[in-house]
Amino acid sequence: MLRKTGTAPLMFVVCLCILMLSGCSRTSIITRPGQPEYAPAAPVAMPPPVNNTGSIYMAGSARPWFEDIKARQVGDLLTVILDEQTDASKQASTGIKKDNSTDIAAPNLLGKDLTIGGDPLSAGLDSSSDFSGESDSSQSNNLQGSITVTVAQVLPNGNLVVQGEKWIAINQGDEYVRLRGIVRPVDINPTNTVLSTQIANAQITYKGKGATADSNAIGWLARFFISPLWPY
Repeated sequence: MLRKTGTAPLMFVVCLCILMLSGCSRTSIITRPGQPEYAPAAPVAMPPPVNNTGSIYMAGSARPWFEDIKARQVGDLLTVILDEQTDASKQASTGIKKDNSTDIAAPNLLGKDLTIGGDPLSAGLDSSSDFSGESDSSQSNNLQGSITVTVAQVLPNGNLVVQGEKWIAINQGDEYVRLRGIVRPVDINPTNTVLSTQIANAQITYKGKGATADSNAIGWLARFFISPLWPY
């Protein structure tokens, strides 16, 4: 009876910790905290015109009847077609070899070689070093899809600074795409879309969070053994 009474509080504490951890993990998946620099920009409120001439046409708020639907103001939406492909390869080979040989003759005193126990005091030194290294690296990336961003700023020359992010919950993890860059209005298609290859200073991030991403991450101990800090 004493053992059951002593273990009951411990089991209660363990169950409480498990419930708290599960609640924290569920909250982190639902909230999906985003980065402030990728947050959607709100449109700038246009002040109503002060002068009222009494006519239908108002110079401060008029819009042409036959204009397109392209993004041009802060807060407007723009769809970016992701079409990124990169292929890179690098090879390097290094070889270093060095040989060194030194002979020291026995010293001579009064025409006779100095000896110890009948052996002359001569010495020889040979050294050799050899180093060879090779490296081969290749990488290929392919990103296809689309993301709708907002216009965050209109530059003095008319170019648009766009930014945005998209989260997708898949089974045991979350996948998100973030994009930020500068778009020329002339590159925007009539359907209000633009290719990601036409975005200047593009910052595109595609990552994941959750059990799937954690299983693909290398551990801290293995990372130490492949880092430059490991001397061997």
